[in-house]
Amino acid sequence: MTKIPETSAPLTSLLAARWSPRSYDESYEISDAEILAILEAARWAPSANNLQPWRFSVAKRGTELHEKVVAGLTGFNQAWAPAAAALVVVSVKRSDAGESIKGNFYDAGLAVAQMCIQAQSMDLYTHQMGGILRDELHKSLGLAADLEVAVVVTVGKKDVPEKFEGEALAREIAPRTRLDLSEIVLHGKP
Repeated sequence: MTKIPETSAPLTSLLAARWSPRSYDESYEISDAEILAILEAARWAPSANNLQPWRFSVAKRGTELHEKVVAGLTGFNQAWAPAAAALVVVSVKRSDAGESIKGNFYDAGLAVAQMCIQAQSMDLYTHQMGGILRDELHKSLGLAADLEVAVVVTVGKKDVPEKFEGEALAREIAPRTRLDLSEIVLHGKP
């Protein structure tokens, strides 16, 4: 199943093909080389003052770390996300005073975007989840006090949407949509 969107201008094929499935192939085992490539893509993302404020905890399915990350997911995420080949917890650095730095979240978002595009180039799919227990993940992963959990990203091979029923199936097969450019471009739209 492909979910190529209708766009106002052509997109690179990697972006056109990228979407966030919930149906993952539970038999697919991600290789260390694939994980390394995804992490390298994230590592080379731009960041303010080259601070690189992102940190990653990679949990392959079937490991104790994976179980800890799954325990930190909420709601429907616990039902589908464990099937992904890996879960990546993205954390960001806090200030020396222990406060959140908005720019660090922006930079981490750039790193995650590059991670997702690299994964797509390898025919792997990603899905970012905000429905997580950040404090629980921080504690169970033993993260340093100067880090805060931002998001968890699934990585794996997509599977058929028919694994789901009802609303879950409808969400999986629904066309990709976005706000129209006229709604998000405030100035300078061609």
